[in-house]
Amino acid sequence: MIDLRSDTITQPSMEMRNAMRSALVGDDVLGDDPTVLELEQRTAEILGKEAAIYTPSGTMANQIAIRALTNPGDEVICDETAHIYNYEAGAPAVISGVILKLLCGERGVFTAKKLEETLRPKNVHFAPAKLVVLENTSNRGCGRIWPLNNIKEIQALCKNRGIKLHLDGARLWNASVASGISEAEYAEYFNTVSVCFSKGLGAPIGSVLAGDTDTIEHARRIRKMLGGGMRQAGIIAAGALYALENNRSRLKIDHANAKHLAEGISQICGISINPAIVETNIVIFGVDTMPSEELRFKLEERGVRMLTTSPSNLRAVTNLMVNSSDIESSIQAVEKAMSS
Repeated sequence: MIDLRSDTITQPSMEMRNAMRSALVGDDVLGDDPTVLELEQRTAEILGKEAAIYTPSGTMANQIAIRALTNPGDEVICDETAHIYNYEAGAPAVISGVILKLLCGERGVFTAKKLEETLRPKNVHFAPAKLVVLENTSNRGCGRIWPLNNIKEIQALCKNRGIKLHLDGARLWNASVASGISEAEYAEYFNTVSVCFSKGLGAPIGSVLAGDTDTIEHARRIRKMLGGGMRQAGIIAAGALYALENNRSRLKIDHANAKHLAEGISQICGISINPAIVETNIVIFGVDTMPSEELRFKLEERGVRMLTTSPSNLRAVTNLMVNSSDIESSIQAVEKAMSS
């Protein structure tokens, strides 16, 4: 089975398993797991931040950031495609007591001008805007990379208005490899940054939230409150650390495979996609002649797994479990399924 449902389906390599098997461990809640400490320190260093905290998931990292940077009744602004809105189970309202204001950007990316237009004056009737969240790369935006100039302009506006910024960088590694812009340069403009190890980097579990020392110290209490404090977490942190040091540069292979897939299926009658918009490892394409769920089922019968994102769209995410030969087989499977 060629699995293109997500880059979260990756399996740890033997080398990664060996690193996990031999990991030194302690009690992370008590602050003495050496492998977790090494992972946190190394990630903070790469992101150019003072400190970092290891969490079980990207959702928890994002929600800790929102809780740490806001108060109940505040307004958090994000794009309508944002992961924190679409895929985190309403957590901002439940955990932080905030409301989300959604902007309609272009494939997950909006401008400082659009943000400024939505900001309201200080008034007792309005929830105060206290946080803006950007997602780089944009999952529902077909893996789009945020232009650095957009980020700089938004940061300048937020600084002037006293608004903080959080970066959902679950796939920041992909953005950095594809753009040539370092993770630290992207992260420079944000109060907090979350990054994930269990997607393109291929670790079995875990994310990190990075920021200044005081914010991350506060984040440790929030993590404990949410049940995210782990004990001998060095076993899983070792997998993340191995991925961080060994699997970042290979993401360019996933990007090339995604472009190959997009170009191949764009030639198939009934498929709608512009390969030029595929910047990283996510391919979202339209199905014109049948419901997307029907095509998904036909592809699974032919040994290829994808996910539906709407009644007329399918998503394929390239990852370290598939190679160029698998991509060619996937293109042929789409062609046969459509012709059937």
